[in-house]
Amino acid sequence: MGALGALALLLLCAAAAGASENSSTSRGCGLDLLPQYVSLCDLDSVWGIVVEAAAGAGALITLLLMLILLVRLPFITEQEKRDPVGLHFLFLLGTLGLFGLTFAFIIREDEAVCAARRFLWGVLFALCFACLASQAWRVRALVRRGRGPPGAHLLGAALCLTLVQVVIAAEWLVLTVLRDARPACAYEPADFALALGYDLALLAAALVLALLALCGKFRRWRRRGAGLLLTAALSALVWAAWLTMYLYGNARLRPGEAWGDPTQAIALVASGWVFVLCHAIPEVHCALLPAPRQDAPNYFDAPQPRVRETAFEEDAPLPRTYLENKAFSMDEHGAALRTAGFRNGSLGSRPSAPFRSNVYQPTEMAVVLNGGTIPTAPPSYTGRHLW
Repeated sequence: MGALGALALLLLCAAAAGASENSSTSRGCGLDLLPQYVSLCDLDSVWGIVVEAAAGAGALITLLLMLILLVRLPFITEQEKRDPVGLHFLFLLGTLGLFGLTFAFIIREDEAVCAARRFLWGVLFALCFACLASQAWRVRALVRRGRGPPGAHLLGAALCLTLVQVVIAAEWLVLTVLRDARPACAYEPADFALALGYDLALLAAALVLALLALCGKFRRWRRRGAGLLLTAALSALVWAAWLTMYLYGNARLRPGEAWGDPTQAIALVASGWVFVLCHAIPEVHCALLPAPRQDAPNYFDAPQPRVRETAFEEDAPLPRTYLENKAFSMDEHGAALRTAGFRNGSLGSRPSAPFRSNVYQPTEMAVVLNGGTIPTAPPSYTGRHLW
């Protein structure tokens, strides 16, 4: 019993010494935290905490957008807004995966973590870029023809494009890890970049399709094309900066050290926030906008044409047919007066009294009952005389 007590006391002292050593090297972490996850809370590694906070905030906003889109889905009635809803969900799912993959580059690497990094990086980016390319294809069709492809076609195109990168990533892992029996963490940065060539091709396709979506006769869809072009351009800039640092910059800043994890984690967070701010939020907002109201015109509230009944209502609006008939009758009456002047020998003299008006002038009720047109004079009408 005394030997067992001494052994237990020795083990407790060793555990306390290890815990004190861990707490001295990882300020801000608990005593029972595994060394693999120290970077998540180590205050000496500021980049890990900042990137972790940015990734957590992005994941929370992405989940909120997915929940809003799911709740409001039954109220989206326009077909042009319902077609890309599945594509929006797929894009948000890929963006959420990018934010989650960021934590895999913060924790300490092992075989499982390295395999997840190598496989999911290309697949998640391929999913996001495929959704961008499909959306750009849809907007291009809307700008040119005013009608886009069905939602099932968009979703199927994005999934098929992503499946190609799944095959590429799986084959790369099988050839390098299983066949050559090499550790999953033993790969060169150039090999990792070459395995992502298909992602760059999808990004280039999204850029070209978004650029083509700016030309068309339906101008109201051009703004969506401009948003896609901005998203693809910013993503290309992030990838250019990441590849430059990952392949060349890190080796010059810290030669002999594997300093790729911070660069890759920052690239993931930056790309995720570009997707959320430039594409996800505007698309969800446009999908949730209410449809424009198309109220039927009320013919009973329409103003009826008002006809002048006397010669003194100069400001009353008159129908065109009435004005034409009035001018024609006045021309006839003027011709009759000129003929009478010729006969009496008083050419050019103006009559001393106003002429008589024999034009039939109906009332407003008669115009309304006749369907808005001026009725003809009845046979018994002899004319209204105004002196």
